Amino acid sequence: MNKPSRPAPVATEGTLQENGLPLTLRRVAIDTYRENVAYLHRECDLYRAEGFQALSKVEVRANGRCILASLNVVDDTAIVGHVQLGLSEDAFASLGVEEGHAVSVSQAEPAISIPALHRKIAGERLTRQDFQEIIQDIAHLRYSKIELTAFVVACDLGELDREEVFYLSDAMSRVGRRLDWHEYPVVDKHCIGGIPGNRTSMLVVPIVAAHGLLCPKTSSRAITSPSGTADTMEVLAKVELPFDELGELVRTHRGCLAWGGTSELSPADDVLIAVERPLSIDSPGQMVASILSKKVAAGSTHLLLDIPVGPLAKVRSMPEARRLRKLFEFVAGRMGLTLDVVITDGSQPVGQGIGPVLEARDVMRVLTNHPDAPMDLRQKSLRLAGRMLEFDPDVRGGDGFGIARDILDSGRALEKMQSIIRAQGKKPFDLDNLALAPHDFEVLAESDGVVTAIDNLRLARIARLAGAPKAKGAGVDLYARIGDEVEKGQPLYRVYAAYRSECDFARQCSERESGYSIGEAHRISPMNVEF
Repeated sequence: MNKPSRPAPVATEGTLQENGLPLTLRRVAIDTYRENVAYLHRECDLYRAEGFQALSKVEVRANGRCILASLNVVDDTAIVGHVQLGLSEDAFASLGVEEGHAVSVSQAEPAISIPALHRKIAGERLTRQDFQEIIQDIAHLRYSKIELTAFVVACDLGELDREEVFYLSDAMSRVGRRLDWHEYPVVDKHCIGGIPGNRTSMLVVPIVAAHGLLCPKTSSRAITSPSGTADTMEVLAKVELPFDELGELVRTHRGCLAWGGTSELSPADDVLIAVERPLSIDSPGQMVASILSKKVAAGSTHLLLDIPVGPLAKVRSMPEARRLRKLFEFVAGRMGLTLDVVITDGSQPVGQGIGPVLEARDVMRVLTNHPDAPMDLRQKSLRLAGRMLEFDPDVRGGDGFGIARDILDSGRALEKMQSIIRAQGKKPFDLDNLALAPHDFEVLAESDGVVTAIDNLRLARIARLAGAPKAKGAGVDLYARIGDEVEKGQPLYRVYAAYRSECDFARQCSERESGYSIGEAHRISPMNVEF
């Protein structure tokens, strides 16, 4: 949104008297990231009369609409005047009235689930009803960021038992929209993340949809990674689609690759993620609830779950991966979701590119059977698609991989992807003339030897410093993988940056640590994979 001009429009005195409302609305151009924030001037008569306190919850009403917001108190009339109420970008959009409209403000009633929150902070086990009340309050923005943080940390430190994880997952799936596609099976695929370049969904969906299975794939944007599926797909097509339009698209083309932010599926999850990610909290219970609640709410009946394992992945060891798989299977079973979990290698990035344009290049090279297509991305996608195809009762176990390969090699997957791109709103993309960021540099091997390890986290950080995913053409293009022999001075990867300053930040980060370990072949760790 554009920053509003100053001063903001003010409702006339007649309008105020007619509505009986004491304040006028002002849009404050501050992004508070999924938190409604209201602003009152300290010298406002209403502020003094009502005894408001900073960070307290208030109700804001206008034109028959009501939102809850956290109150910030200001002393600068350039932000809000004495007879104005300011709303942050999120809050302004939620209220849905014009700037200058008359509004009323009052103290908000405390969330009814606060006693349950206090019991969880104290380490108690909560009931199904407790979680339902907490999630209702979170979804309706009745919790402040402080209360949300307390809930997330309490669940992380207390480590929910598996019944509590089911209660949390079920409660989250029942708030917001819940879809029914009126057919069976409805399939989906999800990866728990942490591996750069892992754009298998953009290959799996067209393969599965070309076979005829319904696959309504809604994906997230990147928050801490260099690109999410929605960011990469946005290079090729629009991903922000009206909900009704998205439903019709899926029914017509048997699949989609869209951003899930407009779907209102498990909205409490979006609120919790806004707190979890800055704290780098991703406990097993919260991960399970986040993933399964959205899949069930989206109407999926069958889910393929990818758990990558590696020294610098989210899951570091096979025993940890197997424990997580058991938890997913228990909760999915209780929620009526058929689940197939695969444990894959997470020791290095998947594909050659990290960043939206580079990842879109890799996907399209695989779909077009290009000679430079990354074979690891192709093979992993075929294995995942094959497992998903075996959700079809007419496909025998073990036959899925061959069917998926035939769909890809024949061009049917490319044809399906092109139809989905056109339906969502095609964007210009030239595979032979990529719109890469203008500033670049190479990172060279410091010695002769074999690539023994690649640091996923370091390369993801370099790509983000270079501007990805906000700058679609920024990122890292990999030239060497684990097991490759390299010579001193040989390029390991090239970094593309949107601005000179970002190029310098990325260069400095790579100079401190390139993310590549070079040594003797026997030092390569064995892969973790259970296909």
